[in-house]
Amino acid sequence: MALVIAGERSGVGKTTVTLTLLASLRRRGLSVQSFKVGPDYIDPMFHGYVTGRACRNLDAVLTSEDYVQKCFAAHSPNCEYSLVEGVMGLFDGVKAVENQEESVIKTDFASTAHVARILDLPVVLVIDCSRLSGSVAAIAHGYCTYDSRIKIAGVVLNRVGSDRHLSLLKDALAALQLPILGVLRRQDNITIPDRHLGLVPTAELPELDTVIERLADLGDTYFDWQKLLPLLKSPHSSTPHTPHPTPNIKIAIARDRAFNFYYQDNLDLLQNLGAELVFWSPLEDAELPPDIQGMYFGGGFPEVYAQRLAANTNARQTVKTAILSGMPTIAECGGLMYLCEQIIDFEDKSWSMVGILPTSAVMGGRLTLGYRRAVALQNNLLIPAGTNIYGHEFHRSSLSVNPQSPLFQTYRYDCDENMGTEGWTSPSNLHASYIHLHWGQSPEIPQKFLKQCLKKTIPKTLYTSA
Repeated sequence: MALVIAGERSGVGKTTVTLTLLASLRRRGLSVQSFKVGPDYIDPMFHGYVTGRACRNLDAVLTSEDYVQKCFAAHSPNCEYSLVEGVMGLFDGVKAVENQEESVIKTDFASTAHVARILDLPVVLVIDCSRLSGSVAAIAHGYCTYDSRIKIAGVVLNRVGSDRHLSLLKDALAALQLPILGVLRRQDNITIPDRHLGLVPTAELPELDTVIERLADLGDTYFDWQKLLPLLKSPHSSTPHTPHPTPNIKIAIARDRAFNFYYQDNLDLLQNLGAELVFWSPLEDAELPPDIQGMYFGGGFPEVYAQRLAANTNARQTVKTAILSGMPTIAECGGLMYLCEQIIDFEDKSWSMVGILPTSAVMGGRLTLGYRRAVALQNNLLIPAGTNIYGHEFHRSSLSVNPQSPLFQTYRYDCDENMGTEGWTSPSNLHASYIHLHWGQSPEIPQKFLKQCLKKTIPKTLYTSA
């Protein structure tokens, strides 16, 4: 069946509850596949750290309803248990036309509720009880009755203050006959630090194992596993395993503390199309891996590690030489920033980067966030001119100089509000953009990328240091 963990709003503790459940399951020696609703990269890192397997994003905007179903069906049966962490509040989504003929507009497209409906999964509602007692029943009742297609299997009461507080909450919920599946007290000793783009990634948290162990203790003690385990049981199917073809293209994937925002499905698609993924670190490695035919720089936090990236002059020079020599290269968000002349950090300090793009990435307080409809303004490395694609922006930097021949004209996803032009396609073997793309619904994107990589094999001497 599997289970969806939803919040009554953002910030109620969905991720804490999810990690508590995952940690407790893994401590029992059980295999579990996790999923995350929405475009987020960081929460899935924590899932994967606990479960030992890649979390999968379920996002109907970046892909489609059909792809969400296929992704869940492909990966859930591989484990004994499955768990889906929601996004924001249960019904928080974007506006979309659900029925073209009747022009029925729904505002919860790509929400947790939307994903729960299309996967036909029950929901556990996490409620922040820190500032309420009897009102918890009104909240729970509203969520249970708002959409009859959503089955609320029970609630988890988070941030409960005392035994007396818990007694008041239980008394209020008794009339609803809604199972209380877990209770978490106010645990000041269980915190995961955050910064300007959300939680600090797993690789930067040396005490994370201790936190996970503490969460597992809570899960073992304060959750009703007799009721939860049947709900978490993965559906079974006969989905065959498709072996990867023999690799014939080497792609260098930048992956370290500065670059770690990748959708696992994108990496899988590259492998399924015959690519060998060679991971390397622009922070630590002086050279690119040998004999590669393409490069992929994901997002991440280059601004946090700008000084170290700048100090690795060999890596910066080899990347620049490879791109100028014609190597097909994808750079998303943080990757784009790395290819700029400079990153100017929050303290207004300037750090030299690769220098392919004649602009600087300047950190600021303004957050650029949201789904985008992007229209390609010219033929480029990944898509032909005129193509509509859907992506997501999430960054606090801006460019000092905008491209003269931009890659995209961008719009908000749910309306025609013009968000301006962006993205770089010069040199022609480069795709550099702030917009994160999920290729699940668009396999032609990695196909075209790899086709270009096959055409251009760069001699090793052109991009390695002496």
